[in-house]
Amino acid sequence: MSSIYIISGERSGDLHASNLVLSLRMLNPELRFRGMGGNYSQEVGVDLAVDYSEVALMGFLEVVLGFRKVLKYLKLVKEDIQAYQPDALILVDYGGFNMKIAAFAKEKGIPVHYYIPPKVWAWNQKRALNLKKITDQIYSILPFEPEFFSKYDMKVNYVGNPLLDEIRKFKPHDFFFQKNELNYQPIIALLPGSRKQEILSMLNRMVSLVKEFPNAQFVVAGVDSLPEAIYAPAKAAGIKLVFNQTYDLLSHATAAVVTSGTATLETALFRVPQIVVYRTSAISYRIAKGLIRVPFISLPNLIAEKEVVKELIQDDFSVENLKMELQKIFTNVVYKGEMLQGYDLIRKKIGEESASEKTAKLILESLKK
Repeated sequence: MSSIYIISGERSGDLHASNLVLSLRMLNPELRFRGMGGNYSQEVGVDLAVDYSEVALMGFLEVVLGFRKVLKYLKLVKEDIQAYQPDALILVDYGGFNMKIAAFAKEKGIPVHYYIPPKVWAWNQKRALNLKKITDQIYSILPFEPEFFSKYDMKVNYVGNPLLDEIRKFKPHDFFFQKNELNYQPIIALLPGSRKQEILSMLNRMVSLVKEFPNAQFVVAGVDSLPEAIYAPAKAAGIKLVFNQTYDLLSHATAAVVTSGTATLETALFRVPQIVVYRTSAISYRIAKGLIRVPFISLPNLIAEKEVVKELIQDDFSVENLKMELQKIFTNVVYKGEMLQGYDLIRKKIGEESASEKTAKLILESLKK
C-alpha cells in the first residue's frame, strides 16, 4: 500500500487537492493520504496533521510579521513527514511554504510532485532554477507556463485547469432566488476573497457602491470557514450574503467585482463581465511593485496575454473608478462584447483536459517507476 503526503495552504488549493485525491483513489483505492489542508481534504479522507487556516497569511508585510508562526508550522510539517515516511509528496500551490517543504523532502529522498507550481514567472524568475532542483515532476494549470519553464530547460506537464472540472460538475440551484430571498433586479456579485485579510481590505469599498446602483441588487459571496462577523459591513448596508454558493451566484449575475485570485478566472469561465480589484498594505504594495515582472495580476489577462478585464489595483481601487467601470459594463455594448470575446479566447487556450484525472495518472505512472 502506497502512502502520499499532500499539502495545500488555502481554500482553492484545498479544493484542488481534494479532487486530486479523489482521482488518485479512483485509480488506486489502496492509497493512504496524510498532510496539511482544510475541510475539502478532510472530507475525502486525508488525515490532517495541520489545518491550513492556522497558517494562512497574505501580503509581504503580513508574512514577515507572521514569520514565527510560519516557522513553527514548517517545523511541525517536516517532523510529520519524517515520521510518516511517504512514498511521494504532493504539493498544491502555496509557493512560499511548499518550496521549503520541497527542499526538505528532496534532501530526504522523497519524490516531490508539484501540482499548480509557484508563479515564479511573476517575479524573481530565476526561482525556476531552484524549483527545478527540488522537484521531480511539475503539473501546470496555466497554458503559458510550459513555454516559460522551457527557458530553464524544464519539462512541465500542462494538465488543463481544475476549475473547468468543478464547473462541469456544477448544477445550478433551481430556486436560487427564492432560497436566498432575492428579487429579480440585475445582480452585481461581490467576491471579496476567501482570506480574512483580503475581505477586511476589499469589502468596505465594494459595499460603498450600493447607493450608486439603486436598480441593481448586490450579493456577497461568503465563505463559511471564516467568522460571519467579518461580513458585517455588507449586512449593515443591507446587502444579501450567500455562503458557499459562488457558482450559483455567478450563474445568475449580470456583473461582478472580484478580488484578484482564482475567482477572477471562475468569473471569466461563467462569462460574467467583471472588474478585478486588489489592495494590500502600502509597504507590501511597494515591495510587490518593485518585484513583479508581468504586465497584469489577474488570471484572465495573464492567460489571454492582453487586457480583457479592467484591473483596479491599490490607489486605483476607488469607489469612483468602480462606479465608472460598472456603468460601462451596463451601458456600453461594445465594451461588454469585447470582454466576452476575450473570455472565449481564454476558454480556448485552457483546453478541455480533466486536470485532476490527468495529474493523478501521471503521478501513479511515476510511482510505478
